[in-house]
Amino acid sequence: MISLKEVRRSYELPKLTVDVLKGISLEVGQGDFVAIMGPSGSGKSTLLHILGCLDRPSSGTYLLNGVDVSTKTDNELAGIRNRYIGFVFQSFNLLPRFPAWKNVELPLLYSGVPAKERRGLALEMLRRVGLQERADHKPSELSGGEQQRVAIARALVTSPVMILADEPTGNLDSRSGEEIMAIFRHLNNEGVTIILVTHEKEIAEQAKRTITIRDGLCFSGCA
Repeated sequence: MISLKEVRRSYELPKLTVDVLKGISLEVGQGDFVAIMGPSGSGKSTLLHILGCLDRPSSGTYLLNGVDVSTKTDNELAGIRNRYIGFVFQSFNLLPRFPAWKNVELPLLYSGVPAKERRGLALEMLRRVGLQERADHKPSELSGGEQQRVAIARALVTSPVMILADEPTGNLDSRSGEEIMAIFRHLNNEGVTIILVTHEKEIAEQAKRTITIRDGLCFSGCA
């Protein structure tokens, strides 16, 4: 499903070039469950952003389902994200004025889905994560674990083949974190590819495979 070959990412600063990724090659198959680990500044989040088509490699190739996405325009990348990828972030990124179901339906707005169908799909996704009875609650009325479940429902509403999660349990207590990981395991059992960044060893151990990144290079698990 995913093939990276010698992917590099550099950022140009005044009088300085910062090399974040220094030649990453890796393969991820459909239905895999991968954890990406590494110390702060190792390039984990940059790698995840490239995998999610939120950023571009400075050089190298990235094939997603056989398509070289590193050559696509911004509009084409937006279409790929909307079609294939769901995102879950540590900070939830929910809109505070909207109830849970409206937060979940947001990706469907960009796909031109009719309002009635959007609401139905949003409520179904909330049911899948066990929050159907909290659909009309705003984020401030939900616990951290519940907010993250809303974020997962939002990631699922477009039926993506892959979910990318950046420290999805980082702001949660251990019980809420385990509930989130149980949802990810269930989704993976249904065939959804999961790639998550974490600094927690006990979270990474629940994945099928761990990739370790150090100093912008793949240290282990990329093959």
